[in-house]
Amino acid sequence: MRFAFVVDPLVDLKAYKDSSVAMMREAARRGHEVHAFEARGMLLESGSVTAPVSRLELAPGNEAWYRASAPQRVKVSSFDVVMMRKDPPFDQEYYYATLLLDRVEAEGARVVNKPRALRDWNEKLAILRFPKFTPETLVASDPDAIQAFIAKHGDVIVKKLDGMGGTMIFRVRDNDVNRNVIVETMTDLGTRTVMAQRFVPDISRGDKRVLVIGGKVFDHCLARIPKAGETRGNLAAGGTGVAQPISERDREIAEGVGRELVKDGIVFAGLDVIGDYLTEVNVTSPTGIVEIAQQTGHDAAKVLFDALE
Repeated sequence: MRFAFVVDPLVDLKAYKDSSVAMMREAARRGHEVHAFEARGMLLESGSVTAPVSRLELAPGNEAWYRASAPQRVKVSSFDVVMMRKDPPFDQEYYYATLLLDRVEAEGARVVNKPRALRDWNEKLAILRFPKFTPETLVASDPDAIQAFIAKHGDVIVKKLDGMGGTMIFRVRDNDVNRNVIVETMTDLGTRTVMAQRFVPDISRGDKRVLVIGGKVFDHCLARIPKAGETRGNLAAGGTGVAQPISERDREIAEGVGRELVKDGIVFAGLDVIGDYLTEVNVTSPTGIVEIAQQTGHDAAKVLFDALE
């Protein structure tokens, strides 16, 4: 099979931790062709989407991990599977890329994850589909509503709906001297919608990344443990990733969410679970494959390609 990966610039990918690289290596190990291009290179003309695509040869190690051929502009639909692995933020350019990938689907290629689903499953708001799994949650732009939510619960997380990597996430207590300015800043004085959630103390034991592949739950997760003095477990915010078997509650949540994901064409997703609660559903470019495989020997890339094949 011929796989094309839509990724950020190859020189920026870190082979020692990047799940996209792990996927490419697994595809190559199975004898598939591996190609790559950037979303910004896509062009729609005369009803067809083309892009400057390079064929890759994968090498072991973390430095010179690939060799790329000179890019050739080809129809993106000429590939059997197009793996959309561009990192967030989900901005207007990302949105436009999904619309072009809709056209690629219409021309006959399979796009993973499905472009429409990438638009429909906002990574923060998607949890609202599963209220029985989530902590108490408010979505609002009204500062007074957010202030009332903080007063009610006493200890709250406030975050932007388009943040990533732990950016723009605040823990706010009822008696926080910066409470007003945090709410004003996050909502841009009531003009930006944000999410507030009751603080879950189990974050001290990690923000678990639970992988769902083809609607099925992977047997190990990555618990991202916050560094001292932090409430964010994100690796980009200094958290430490510790792989561990999933719990029964993790499985219950992931099976419930997975049934809905697979209906919408989401083959690979990463759920964020803190304690017993679902806090995010990551569908754009979920990671965690490399850390779990290195620590446990359980390789989600193999399970993913079993599903794709």
